[in-house]
This record gives sequence, structure tokens and C-alpha cells, in this order.
Amino acid sequence: MMPGQIPDPLMTAGSLPSVGPLAGIPATSLTDQLKLAELYSLGAVLSPLILNRHAKRPFDVIKGETDDNEERKKRRREKNKVAAARCRNRKKERTDFLQQESERLETLNSELKSQIEELKSERQQLIVMLNLHRPTCIVRTGSVRSPESDEHVLDQRSEQSD
Repeated sequence: MMPGQIPDPLMTAGSLPSVGPLAGIPATSLTDQLKLAELYSLGAVLSPLILNRHAKRPFDVIKGETDDNEERKKRRREKNKVAAARCRNRKKERTDFLQQESERLETLNSELKSQIEELKSERQQLIVMLNLHRPTCIVRTGSVRSPESDEHVLDQRSEQSD
């Protein structure tokens, strides 16, 4: 049956797809075979509309939806691309900041170690000066500790810190 043709009056609702191999019943009569042949030819014309994955909607609606889906995917990919670039930039900035902070702390650490060495050296010089001065020092009893007791304290402290 061609589009625009008037359907055959012998073809009733009961004789449509329920007759023939579609329903598992063999077509026995010539009229049944002709009706099935017409249905198959009609099916060939209608099959693009019926057999697509969205069986109840015409192609133009489906095509529009596919275009919309493609557009949505494209927008989502673009947004993801921008977000990924932003994330990479933030990560790079964070890495650069941490690298600079590490260098600053290493410099500070070396300066503090150098200062510690200078202070240790100065302390040793002061201890030597104090030990050289003791024999000539006059000690007042009661108000000041004796040089002998100070020497023990200074020697013990220098041994503990080394």
C-alpha cells in the first residue's frame, strides 16, 4: 500500500499484524499472503519512523534532540576545559608559592645556624676572658659568689651546650 492510497476494504483491524509470521501463524491463503505483502511494503515505507530507537517520535524531533544533546555536550566539555585550566593554574601558583616559601625558610635556617655559631664563638671568648681575669679579681665575701664556684658553673654550662 502506497502512502495516500485508500486502504483495501477487505483488510480489517483483525487481519493486520496479528495474521501471518508476525504472530507466529503461517499465512495459508493467497489473500492472507497478499495482505502480508502489502503490510511488509507498508512497513518498508514506515520502518524509518517505527524502527528508530525513539519509536513514537518522528526523525526531525529526534534530530533536534540530538543537536541539543550535542550542544549540551559541547558546552559541558567547554566548561570542563575552562575549569581544568583554572585548576592547573591554581596548582601551579600553589607550587610556586611553596617553592618560594621553602627557599625563604632554607635561607632563614642557614642565617640562624650562622648566628648560633657566632654566639657560641662569642660565648667561648667571654669564658676565656673571665678565666683570665679571675686571678686578679678581688672578691668581696658574702655579696658576690667566689670565682671558684663561678668557674664550675661556667664550665658545666659550656660542657652541656657542646
